[in-house]
Amino acid sequence: MVPIPKIVIAGGGIVGNSIAYFLSKRQVPVTLIDPVGIAPCASGKAGGFLAKDWRDGTDLQELQRAGFELHQTLANELGASNIDYRRLTCQAVAVDASQQTKKPTKNRKSKTLEWVDHDGVFGSSSMGDKQTIAQVHPKKLCQELWKYSESQGSVLKIGKVVKVLSTTADSDADADADASEASSPHNIQLEDGSIIPADKFVIACGPWTEHARDWFPKDVQDSCWPVITGVKCHSVLVQAPKTLSEAVFFERAPCSAKSHEKEEEASNSLDNKLLTSEQLSSVEVYPRPDGDAYVNGFEGDEAVIPEEPGQEVIDPKAVQDLELALQQTSSMLEGLTSHTQQVCYWPETPDGMPILDCLDNNNDDDEAFLGGKRSIYVAAGHSVWGILQGPISGKAMSELILDGEASCIDLTPFQLERFMYDNDNDDGSSSSSSSSSSSDDEIY
Repeated sequence: MVPIPKIVIAGGGIVGNSIAYFLSKRQVPVTLIDPVGIAPCASGKAGGFLAKDWRDGTDLQELQRAGFELHQTLANELGASNIDYRRLTCQAVAVDASQQTKKPTKNRKSKTLEWVDHDGVFGSSSMGDKQTIAQVHPKKLCQELWKYSESQGSVLKIGKVVKVLSTTADSDADADADASEASSPHNIQLEDGSIIPADKFVIACGPWTEHARDWFPKDVQDSCWPVITGVKCHSVLVQAPKTLSEAVFFERAPCSAKSHEKEEEASNSLDNKLLTSEQLSSVEVYPRPDGDAYVNGFEGDEAVIPEEPGQEVIDPKAVQDLELALQQTSSMLEGLTSHTQQVCYWPETPDGMPILDCLDNNNDDDEAFLGGKRSIYVAAGHSVWGILQGPISGKAMSELILDGEASCIDLTPFQLERFMYDNDNDDGSSSSSSSSSSSDDEIY
């Protein structure tokens, strides 16, 4: 009988939870480590917007489409009402702030829209219907995934990893020893000094994955993975007077230089109480089935994250501007005050695509998994699509960990070997360009 490996996952977000879930479905429980708990950061604060075909024609197409279908499967397994999963529609709405007044009025151009109706509306176009657009509540999804994993013997350990120690057990001796007494190839040390043995260790820390390189010896830190940065984004929740079902992405309407000047004059004359078209184009709104409207926007600069998980600081001005965006675009939602204010980070890799790989994936040694080869994995860097791509990434990683390769999707585009370092790319970027880098600027 093959012994059950001791698998330790760092990161309690959507990716780490999904890996745990699919391993648990194969009767392999895990130890999940997180400094705060289940989905404390972006995976609990994202919008949960799912778009099936928005990455068609890129290296992300299979991951995106398979991820969309898997969310439907999870809704069937976990209960759609338990995770607020539903299909909905999506509109791109062009706005021209030069046409707005301090007391906005309804606009005849918005008759086909569900809740956007003020005079700054320039036009709209469909971005998808219920065949290609859906949503889920990220935190509820993570909680349901963990609920199942825990029922199968998985354990949550609240703590902060500080070091990954490799054991020095002799592999030949281990081969002859009883499996239950064999030494695990790694010891995961936490900040409180406790040690957790691991046959397999998975790093799924989202934008904090960059800090995980400090867990390893100095001579291997720089070769672990390319720089993973984070982008800070704010969101608020307001209670709409009725349940809505149309997501909206605002964009700046094409306008002449004269219109732009008029917009600036209008904003200045109203004591800067109106957002400009450019500012509004940063805003996205996702209505939820519980009556809430999730509003996000005003992302920060891309950088290595300076804040600790669960300690992200909210900018009151960003919250105020998100509420103001509703005032400028909807008679139904104007004047509403948010009952929840949030901020989180999404992760970015140099080419905008996730890393789903084993750190020593290119090792040709055929030694059994528990011997120390192919025992450390990275699953991170999903950009703004972490909620959509998280579950399918988790399923693929569970297959890679247990079977040696993924069968649900092709992981080749997401291997570390795509980052070919040379003298011209000291920042860790790939020597070859990728057409699939995300151009989105909000967290879904």
